[in-house]
Amino acid sequence: MNLGFLGLQFSFGLQQGNMVPIYSWLGADESNLPILQLAGPMTGLLIQPLVGALSDRTSSRFGRRTPYFLIGAVMCSLGLLFMPFSASILMAASLLWLLDAGNNITMEPYRAYVSDRLDESQHEIGYLSQSAFTGLAQCLAFLSPSILVYWVGIDRNAVDAHNIPTITHISFMVGAVLSITTILWSIWRVPELPLSEDEKARIAAAPKSAGATLGEIGRAIVEMPQAMRSMAWMSLFQWYGFSIYWSYSALSIGRSIYGTADKSSEAFRAAVLTTQQLGAFYNLVGFAAALAMVPISRALGASRVHMACLAAGGLGMVAMAHVAGAPSAPGPVFSALAMPDLGSHTPLLLIAVTLGMCWASIMGNPYIILAGSIPPERTGVYMGIFNMMIVIPMLLNGLTFGWIYNHVLGADPRNALSFAGALLVMAAITMLRVRDPRRTAELVHA
Repeated sequence: MNLGFLGLQFSFGLQQGNMVPIYSWLGADESNLPILQLAGPMTGLLIQPLVGALSDRTSSRFGRRTPYFLIGAVMCSLGLLFMPFSASILMAASLLWLLDAGNNITMEPYRAYVSDRLDESQHEIGYLSQSAFTGLAQCLAFLSPSILVYWVGIDRNAVDAHNIPTITHISFMVGAVLSITTILWSIWRVPELPLSEDEKARIAAAPKSAGATLGEIGRAIVEMPQAMRSMAWMSLFQWYGFSIYWSYSALSIGRSIYGTADKSSEAFRAAVLTTQQLGAFYNLVGFAAALAMVPISRALGASRVHMACLAAGGLGMVAMAHVAGAPSAPGPVFSALAMPDLGSHTPLLLIAVTLGMCWASIMGNPYIILAGSIPPERTGVYMGIFNMMIVIPMLLNGLTFGWIYNHVLGADPRNALSFAGALLVMAAITMLRVRDPRRTAELVHA
């Protein structure tokens, strides 16, 4: 059921690992990187709540969520296919809007699809399995350029007329194929459950106009469950911090480990590969951690597990800002995994473990809390509204962090990572206010 999420998150991993380098190769200024990535939060803010509400009210021969899977997958594949051929910053930014629109059309119906198919006792395994597929997909996406270099033998310095490497072109083409084929496979293998007569009657009676849809979103916000409302501050700090990480990790590693700020240099291309290998490894850790968290979250509660993982990730980001020293000789295991640059730098490996635990928790535990607190008939709209808590911090990052970077952090990407780590620790502290509804109910019953 979650295989389609692999294709979707492979696309997201390609964005995380390659958009900042693509913008840098095309000549973007460092302080403009957050605003150039506004496509994700803007499309998420506009599209996901609407699509979530619409999918709750859709009744078609293909199902309730499936039409949105298909439309989003096609848009995502087209964006991936053409992105490496960008000849300017404007072209790359425009294609990113198409790509993110496709991702966002698919994302929340996919979250709701899991809740639709599984009963409450299976929510932990459902959402943490989705988190595991996220880790696996993003691991493969981050690692694909290194695989092409170390396994296939493609020259990492082979670039086109716009400085975009050949390995980036190939990775995005693979992503375009995966994005649509894995979603088609999931739809074919695990079709949506048929709607009951009561559900069909409710959908038929619900008004379908744009005003009615917006009204439903507004009512849902007003009636938002307390458990969901209490996660707002966590989401603000968590996603603002990770937005900084995605924008400045490669630039930080370029300065601290490779001693370069020259985006056209061979050293910077090496820094990009190391950063992608770091992303691959922490997502591989996340894949294993998500599965390991299933019994732990059941025993201790998703909110407490998430608090601990956020704190670990924040401390890892602060440590990453201060790593130094060039890579040495990698171990044979990391060479075989096409991660030699990362495998020869032990501090980065330890940091990747903390980031992997944090990312696995982010992609699973908040959704366990959410799924246990919202009414089933409003799953789509509340998943979309919860996404607003993700994209609004990203939007704020795009609008504000350029000024902070230049005037507070000295235009140094290493300081940016320290700032991001501090925000994740603050997010962990806010989880003290969040109560897992299912865990609370179990304690009361006991």
